[in-house]
Amino acid sequence: MTRIITLTMNPALDIATSTDQIVPDLKLRCDTPRYDPGGGGINVARAIHALGVDALAVFPAGGAAGQLIGHLLHQEGVGHSAVPIAGFTRESLNVVERESGKQYRFILPGPPIDSLDLQRCLDELAAAAADAACIVASGSLPPGVPEDFYNRVAELARRQGKRLVLDTSGAALKSVGSGVYLLKPSLSELESLVGRPIDDEHEEERAARELIEQGRCEIAVVSLGARGAILASRDGVERLPAISVTAKSAVGAGDSMLAGILVGLVRGSSLREAVRFGIAAGTAALLAAGTQLCRRDDVERLYLR
Repeated sequence: MTRIITLTMNPALDIATSTDQIVPDLKLRCDTPRYDPGGGGINVARAIHALGVDALAVFPAGGAAGQLIGHLLHQEGVGHSAVPIAGFTRESLNVVERESGKQYRFILPGPPIDSLDLQRCLDELAAAAADAACIVASGSLPPGVPEDFYNRVAELARRQGKRLVLDTSGAALKSVGSGVYLLKPSLSELESLVGRPIDDEHEEERAARELIEQGRCEIAVVSLGARGAILASRDGVERLPAISVTAKSAVGAGDSMLAGILVGLVRGSSLREAVRFGIAAGTAALLAAGTQLCRRDDVERLYLR
């Protein structure tokens, strides 16, 4: 079984464009927009598919934006299962100011999801997971979804005998107790989990080890941006270096990194090599403009550096 199932509880229609200069009060004439299906798990599924592995994205969808996300995924050939909801799926806007090269990202809140729609999403995930290699839950939680929701996903994965990979933030991340196979926090998210500032490399490694010792996860991959990543497991802690490139956009780099790790694992790579492949995928996303994700040829080239 190589299909990877992703769950995105707060999907978004990502819109990318550019304008000469961002100034208040004026009408800002923008270039033709690019539309992409977005949200953590959807981005992970898209990147997994781009890297040649089968993926299925499960997500709630409502309104025109929700329908367009499904249409765009179909065009890309990405398997998906949209759970209809009453609310309207959110949109996110990414605008590049051409004069300065700065990127501005406007993130709207997601629609409230009630308990019935929430259970329907879990039921759809359970049905899809029957033939999955693993389950990936990624992204923020919309209004109406309890902070400890991912504990319910972990229990579902346990009942199905599947490994759960989690990438989230804020209260949803702090509420995670156990049942996670691989957790991918950033450095700021790691600080939130351990409840203290992290000031040096020794403290970074100590905090990553604590996640394993506390039983929050079996594997932690801490993304450090331009400094690479920390890999922590019961076998110890290791630093893996970044790959230096000139970045066009950081959008989707974390999702591409997670996708690369998962593709490496399902292809039988060692954990270390899977994380190296993930770093290559995250770096490849930096080469793409706007809301685009990693490209397979870039990933494979960077991995061999």
